[in-house]
Amino acid sequence: MSRKFFGTDGVRGRVGQAPMTPEFALKLGWAAGRVLAGTPGTHVLVGKDTRRSGYMFESALEAGFAAAGVETHLLGPLPTPAVAYLTRALRAKAGVVISASHNPHFDNGVKFFSADGDKLSDDIEAQIEAQLEHDLVCVPPDQLGRARRIDDAPGRYIEFCKGSFQSRSLHGLKLVVDCANGAAYRVAPAVYDELGAEVVVIGNRPDGLNINRDCGSTHLQGLKAAVREHGADLGVALDGDADRCMMVTADGQEVDGDEILFVIARQRLKAGALRGPVVGTVMSNLGLERAFAALGVPFERAAVGDRYVLERLRASGGLIGGETSGHTLCLDRTSTGDGIITSLQVLEAMRTEQATLAQLVSGMSKYPQVLINVPVQGHAKRVLELPPVTAALQECESGLHGRGRVLLRASGTEPLIRVMVEAQDGAETQQAAERLAQAVRIAAAA
Repeated sequence: MSRKFFGTDGVRGRVGQAPMTPEFALKLGWAAGRVLAGTPGTHVLVGKDTRRSGYMFESALEAGFAAAGVETHLLGPLPTPAVAYLTRALRAKAGVVISASHNPHFDNGVKFFSADGDKLSDDIEAQIEAQLEHDLVCVPPDQLGRARRIDDAPGRYIEFCKGSFQSRSLHGLKLVVDCANGAAYRVAPAVYDELGAEVVVIGNRPDGLNINRDCGSTHLQGLKAAVREHGADLGVALDGDADRCMMVTADGQEVDGDEILFVIARQRLKAGALRGPVVGTVMSNLGLERAFAALGVPFERAAVGDRYVLERLRASGGLIGGETSGHTLCLDRTSTGDGIITSLQVLEAMRTEQATLAQLVSGMSKYPQVLINVPVQGHAKRVLELPPVTAALQECESGLHGRGRVLLRASGTEPLIRVMVEAQDGAETQQAAERLAQAVRIAAAA
């Protein structure tokens, strides 16, 4: 069985196509149950976002776990980080999330958490994949797993999120919250409201098909308009499973994951609570690196993917890390990326410093960044090793004379070479990126 079934975001695919079919979900539940069962009465938690296909996959997984003798506790629609937290709090053997994160409704997937609320280890993933090679054999009738719903799961998670906010109140702040018609459409507004904010909610009418559609962290235009219309102090945008957060200032300025990372880390530094390096990715803006250098804060880069950021944080003893896309890790608050908790850490900084969001992000100057995706035939990584490409890369780096940064990388999911250039001058950045992209096109076609 190919390891493709377990990427950094779990098992994923278009509904009805390999690997995500009801048949595969049934077999996956059984295989995971076989590996995770351990002792009689073992239970797992299953949560989901608002995709219509989630009902189908929930039933299939439940049947698979039952066939393996594992009890299933159903959480209903809840953010991915809520399942991670509740897996620990309710002492489950594992947590399962049915979601494709920021993708459209016709995609879906399954993500697993260990009993500690972390991603499964490579060893456990390999054991599950090995079980997938075997025929499904049901346990005897008296050993079948049962299923029940956990009705108080949303309330438990709401209290957990509120506990991550150490200021007394959000009273006096007006927020617009875009829930992406996703998993947080009920719990997110409740968190901010119970902390005292005036909350305007958009993207909170899921119909099973509109998750992430022109809303949420990947489509900020609606949030910008709503912030201006309601005269709000800021806007918060979550994605479909609410593990990402992007923000918008009162005047409509986008605040991405790099800027959020800067605000949170600087606040921890001022409080004397920052430990180890801050970890970004190879795509993190050079302006972020320079801003941390000015503060004397060590900054390290990991490969793209929250899994790699987490691995680097743990290896280095760090607490704060994240991606430009808004997936931020605050390991002093929770074990995984959590869009709601991330936003609360930014609001904490606003309260502590008595500053607006725009004032907080002004401490970091982003470099102009140009990203060009170049389609290639065959193995993308081989194109990167071609002499004309390596020569063009060296020429581009030399031309910037330390005033910028260049990155060439093969996409992990598509036959693409991603060309990224950032430098202080916008026109120079654009020209350098286009020259390098053209060199890749020519070399790939030769």
